[in-house]
Amino acid sequence: MKNRLLIVGCGDIAARAAALLGKHYQLFGLSRKAENYRNLRALGITPIAGDLDQPASLRKISGLAPHTVLHLAPPPGDGERDTRTLHLLSALSRHAAKVQKSILPQQLAYISTSGVYGDCNGNRVSENYPASPKNARAFRRLDAERQIRSWGIRNGVRVSILRVPGIYAQDRLPIERLKQGTPALLPAEDSYTNHIHADDLARIIVAALRFGRSGRIYNASDDSCLKMGEYFDLVADHFNLPHPKKITRQEAREMISPSLLSFMLESRRLTNERIKRELRVRLRYPTVADCLVSMNRDID
Repeated sequence: MKNRLLIVGCGDIAARAAALLGKHYQLFGLSRKAENYRNLRALGITPIAGDLDQPASLRKISGLAPHTVLHLAPPPGDGERDTRTLHLLSALSRHAAKVQKSILPQQLAYISTSGVYGDCNGNRVSENYPASPKNARAFRRLDAERQIRSWGIRNGVRVSILRVPGIYAQDRLPIERLKQGTPALLPAEDSYTNHIHADDLARIIVAALRFGRSGRIYNASDDSCLKMGEYFDLVADHFNLPHPKKITRQEAREMISPSLLSFMLESRRLTNERIKRELRVRLRYPTVADCLVSMNRDID
């Protein structure tokens, strides 16, 4: 009989991971919207009604007793605490406290963000680099990481944290941004950005569930070494679109929304040796350029 795996946060990455995980697990997916149930079932995922913002609605997962939990749900939109993760961990623990500790999950993988590192001034960033979030969104992610690692230690659950940069795919490229003419920074003032293809992220998730060490953090990034403007230019060239106008940081502060600007002003170059060495990951798309080349082959 297959072990039960509970997916929390059933979006695009969950769908890609489910296609790989369904061979080995009986899949369940937490969903607050009944209109999503049909799509989940089509993916081989049994829907479980529940809302991470409503702790009382999570009683069903208390009794589900999943062997594995894949946590992809984002934090709430405000505050510096991730109350959704707090509610999830409480629900997973509630039934175990009443029955027996062995009913707790044996492993949990959390999909976090590389934004917890903050602005690293273009430095190479391994998993040992100190976290220094610069905005509330990243603070909430770091809070979730700390909750999960502490919970794992207390309960003997193997926990893996994947710190994920910008996710892209053939249908997740900045085409609309390029068409809208949103500017980028001048090369001398630009920030290094990091990327991972959605399919590779799904494969990294599967590898983390299989090989991840307890309490371990992994940078789920590809081999690209691009500044943000270079990334936009690369995509623009592929689709025969104009390069974005390049502006100074001061001009960007006057022209660009604070939320977008926060991404543009954080510069870091993630290292990914750990996913290759410990998780045995071989990237299908080592760089963004490799993905664009494969798109040309598909067209041919």
